[in-house]
Amino acid sequence: MVEPLVLGIESSCDETGIGIVRGRTLLSNTIASSMDEHARYGGVVPEVAARAHLEALQPAIEAALAESGVGLHELDAVAVTSGPGLAGALMVGVGAAKALAVGLATPLYAVNHLVGHIAADILDADAGPLEYPTVALLVSGGHTSLLLVRDLTTDVELLGETVDDAAGEAFDKVARLLGLPYPGGPEIDRAAAAGDPAAIRFPRGLSRASDLAEHRYDFSFSGLKTAVARYLEQTPGASVPDVAASFREAVVDVLVTKALDACARFGVPRLLLGGGVIANRRLRDVTLERAAAAGVTVRIPPLRLCTDNGAMIAALAAELIMSGRPPSTLAFGADSTLPVTEIQVAPMDAGVPA
Repeated sequence: MVEPLVLGIESSCDETGIGIVRGRTLLSNTIASSMDEHARYGGVVPEVAARAHLEALQPAIEAALAESGVGLHELDAVAVTSGPGLAGALMVGVGAAKALAVGLATPLYAVNHLVGHIAADILDADAGPLEYPTVALLVSGGHTSLLLVRDLTTDVELLGETVDDAAGEAFDKVARLLGLPYPGGPEIDRAAAAGDPAAIRFPRGLSRASDLAEHRYDFSFSGLKTAVARYLEQTPGASVPDVAASFREAVVDVLVTKALDACARFGVPRLLLGGGVIANRRLRDVTLERAAAAGVTVRIPPLRLCTDNGAMIAALAAELIMSGRPPSTLAFGADSTLPVTEIQVAPMDAGVPA
């Protein structure tokens, strides 16, 4: 099959994503977000997210099919996020994908959410082919991961990840401390625009020499969040723009430093950024500036494909199909802690009965 037509379902958090691709060509990227429902709670509520997915799935699938101009009977495969993510939210997508695959007698591919963020890059029609190996920095509300990608479909190694709060979570929590609304990332960006990033020297987690032996590529933002809270307690009338800018600078500094260190250590002159936090302009600007000085080429998928979406899931499945990988059996479920090294779940050649 040269260019498989694949429908992808992504429901790992608060966005119901349905994407349709033909090979590496994007046909539809439909997203129904429940962010507004979570805003009043100041963060994602798993049960609310799961119920929102139930309500949004069918309309989103219908919208994606209409936009792409294809029918369900034309699909060569259905793909779905098996994990990682919120268990209840994942279950909704997994159940829908299994129902579609069985009802249509169509192959089903259960794939890894994080590897999907890397696959989003291949849907950029203006970019050249993804070269290997590449270092990938994935930054989102629930995940902060540094990966060494030798092959998208067979070999993804975890170099490091967050040991507590992910970067996106830290943005949300610090925004709350500053009295800014949810989601925190865009709000802190707006506040930081008028601030001085060098005004306050906030800590860079897991960056001391004593941390590097065990946590060279791991991330920690909980201590940074606490440092911001203490500063605000001890500094009445603190400048919100300065705090926002200085906090953002600490996060960006750690992310970029560790990513470029991985490029240097493994001799990889390529860095790919992915995940919703990549929408942060300061992160993109600093990465591009420091990478250029280090001789590292940076790839950033279109921002509409950086947040959670079904197109990246469909794209990863299409790559698996084109590389000759068999579909998944039905013997898989939602796995909230699925390791990034497990790119496809329950493939038929794994000895698991269909």
